[in-house]
Amino acid sequence: MKYLIMIWHNPKSREIWESFSDAERAEGWRAYAELNESLNASGEMVISEALADPSQGRRVPAAEGQSLATDGPFPEVKEQLAGFFLVDCESFDRAMEIAGQVPESGLGLAEVRPILAMNGPDM
Repeated sequence: MKYLIMIWHNPKSREIWESFSDAERAEGWRAYAELNESLNASGEMVISEALADPSQGRRVPAAEGQSLATDGPFPEVKEQLAGFFLVDCESFDRAMEIAGQVPESGLGLAEVRPILAMNGPDM
């Protein structure tokens, strides 16, 4: 079963990251590298990506058949998606275990959701 592990950030978590020394930041990046390596070795990794800053994003609402792009960031949203892992593992419990290895999980900023099969009964 596939699961999406979303990694969020907010002003407080950004403040924490920016307060880190170079050595502490390197340790954080190393934790991600080790998690990527472990998931690749186990065959559970589908893909993992970090996302650009929300200020580089665009929201595309469609109204009356027309799409209008608006620049980010979007102030009505406190938390922004910072990156994700798409994993294929045996259970929700295993996906939660993986998410617990994401450094931001200690701040409550990791979320796990099952991926729905487009032909499944939930669709």
